[in-house]
Amino acid sequence: MSRWLPSPLVSVGLLALWLLLNQSLSPGHLLLGGVLGLLGPLMLRRLDVAPLKLRRPAAIPRLLGVFIADMVRSNFAVARVILFDHADRRPGFVRIPLRLRSRYGLAALACIITATPGTSWVSYDPATGMLVIHVLDLSEGDDWSALIERRYVGLLVEIFE
Repeated sequence: MSRWLPSPLVSVGLLALWLLLNQSLSPGHLLLGGVLGLLGPLMLRRLDVAPLKLRRPAAIPRLLGVFIADMVRSNFAVARVILFDHADRRPGFVRIPLRLRSRYGLAALACIITATPGTSWVSYDPATGMLVIHVLDLSEGDDWSALIERRYVGLLVEIFE
């Protein structure tokens, strides 16, 4: 059974995603989504990705809460910068040493940083653990390294490592 259906949850997720994106439960879409649900995990198996193991899934709601609060706060901050065009605005790059090593945790952090307005993930060096992000407004006194570590990395380490 696992030869033809190596990851049933991924198969169901792909089928559900296909149906949601097409907003249809027609037989054709059910068939296409089912084929996608069967073939997707077979292709993923060839990538030889290590299985995801969540150490403390109870920390995920806390991470989502922090992320949503930061997203709202960042939207207002970016809107203020754009609408009022601060002359003292200083965009720039910030280097952050990370203790996070899990590829799933790093992927989640990349999504969080890039989805938050005003910041974007630029590069990560796995040999040194050095992350480079771009920040729209480097205000005085902002310690981005401590902020990322305190708000996200600690929870991501708790979840994935």
